[in-house]
Amino acid sequence: MSLYRIYIDETGNHDLTHADDPNQRFLALTGVILESGYIAGTLQPEMEEIKRQFFQHDPDEPVIFHRKEMVNRRPPFQVLQDTKVEKRFNQTLLAALDRWEYQVITVVLDKKAHRDQYSVWRYHPYHYCMAVMLERFVLFLHYANHHGDVMVESRGGKEDEKLKDSYRRLYANGTDPIPAERWQERMTSRELKVKPKSADIAGLQLADLIAHPSRREILLDNQLIADTRDIFGDKICAILRANKYMRSRSGQIQGYGKKLLP
Repeated sequence: MSLYRIYIDETGNHDLTHADDPNQRFLALTGVILESGYIAGTLQPEMEEIKRQFFQHDPDEPVIFHRKEMVNRRPPFQVLQDTKVEKRFNQTLLAALDRWEYQVITVVLDKKAHRDQYSVWRYHPYHYCMAVMLERFVLFLHYANHHGDVMVESRGGKEDEKLKDSYRRLYANGTDPIPAERWQERMTSRELKVKPKSADIAGLQLADLIAHPSRREILLDNQLIADTRDIFGDKICAILRANKYMRSRSGQIQGYGKKLLP
């Protein structure tokens, strides 16, 4: 029996008032499932070594992998403006993403389709996506006879408290498919763990690196966005499809590691 943690990253917008805006129509949560011993023994030190290899990495001022800052070459990632350095870094990172042991669940909500279908929102979009994701995590823990907990990146103040309250309700009441007893049997804590980006959490950074490519692929799968070139993101998704997305016992990814919600 092992302890697992799912690290959750948000991409998109949870605002309900702009669902018709193509740039704000979709909300996605990506969860990365990692075994606790593997994080300390492999993921964290190997991620730190990549940072030391390519960036000015000071333990007192750690480099935090954040996809948006990396793409825009903001400090300390300005060294990636050198195409030779960028190529070596991309190769190193892709090899690590392939080598590291983790499972991925991405849940995408089409807010416009949900509003058109149901008229009334029963839940906050973020909480709705989180419930669907954590149902899959609880089932993973149940079938493998493991225990686990949940960590998200801080969004600040009242938003963090809302997320914590939502998680407490899931833990206390369960959901229609999964009763509360199952949640309480498999989750080690009734509290959601919330950490700031500055805490340098390897699992949260891993989730950040893959969240946008995974969201994009699900939208492409369902013809909800135009197919624009993203060569590096496509390579990440190829790794996820090969052996990282959660899947059924028969190998099906749709509905397990990749879920689109109306």
